[in-house]
Amino acid sequence: MTDMTANGVGQGQSSALLMLMKARTFIALILVFVFFSIFAPNFLSTANFVIMSKHVALNAFLAIGMTFVIISGGIDLSVGSIVGLCGMVAGYLLLNGIDLGIGWTVQFNTLEICLIVALVGIAIGALNGFLITKLNVAPFIATLGTLYIARGAAMLSSGGETFPNLTGSVEYGSASYRFIGSGSVLGIPVSIWMLIAVGLLAAYIAKRTPLGRFIYAVGGNERAAGLSGVKVTHVKYFVYMFSGFCAALVGIIISSQLVAAHPATGDTFELNAIAAAVLGGTSMSGGRGRIGGTIIGAFVIGVLSDGLVMMGVSAFWQTVIKGVVIIAAVVIDQAQQRVQARVALQAQAAVGK
Repeated sequence: MTDMTANGVGQGQSSALLMLMKARTFIALILVFVFFSIFAPNFLSTANFVIMSKHVALNAFLAIGMTFVIISGGIDLSVGSIVGLCGMVAGYLLLNGIDLGIGWTVQFNTLEICLIVALVGIAIGALNGFLITKLNVAPFIATLGTLYIARGAAMLSSGGETFPNLTGSVEYGSASYRFIGSGSVLGIPVSIWMLIAVGLLAAYIAKRTPLGRFIYAVGGNERAAGLSGVKVTHVKYFVYMFSGFCAALVGIIISSQLVAAHPATGDTFELNAIAAAVLGGTSMSGGRGRIGGTIIGAFVIGVLSDGLVMMGVSAFWQTVIKGVVIIAAVVIDQAQQRVQARVALQAQAAVGK
């Protein structure tokens, strides 16, 4: 009787610890929010919330795409460079159009520019998928290579210079481009509405579609997934193309917000995206993760970054702190897996008795 009581208490403690670990991202968000509310001046102001929401949205877009990639067992280091390249493509189209070489120049409206830029991001994602699935290049190496390719292409597009004054043209229907980054609907920035749409789409794919189940299956055990009929190659193409699409959206939003495009835009953005995904509960070993958790993780990273800036913390220390956050998130994730295994064993032992 005493043993059964002790086992019950032990199982209850393990279950409580597991619940706390699963809620770690939300707890972390509350803690950093309370901390900066006390120590960062004007943190609770409306103006700061608007600015912070825009920053969070940028990281959340990349983190959502990164989540799918990591769940499938991969990694995408190229997203920051895709952001920079796509911003430069948008800037080039706004300023120059496309010269056909026969005395004609094709100009584009806002919607057409956004579609072209999105296709550029998707194409680079497809290149990543091709390198990984057809040429058997490791995801880390493949996306590291496309990181350099995309960044170099961004530099070449302008000789390393900025494309300034991206105000668009009323004549060509591109004057509304600025609205994407600086406009609002019902008092909420357009980028947040875009994030809501992409987040809901990603969550629906992950939870309600066969494709979502296939992504988890590939990350959990790629060989078993293939033997069970899952088209592993198609799944990997999708996750990298979706990640490239999300990066393209960020390139559009930033160039619209700044009314300028610079080839170095997006440098190290991939680190924030990985941090948000891991902090949100996505396992670096693949097969596990949630879109909702990732978005909360993006809020944690965004609040942390903006709060540190408002407190006057050096950018160098900000980088150190983000690194510590990533390591801590991975350590807690591994601890969570051990606790889950222990809870499962305790449950089986209880049933056996």
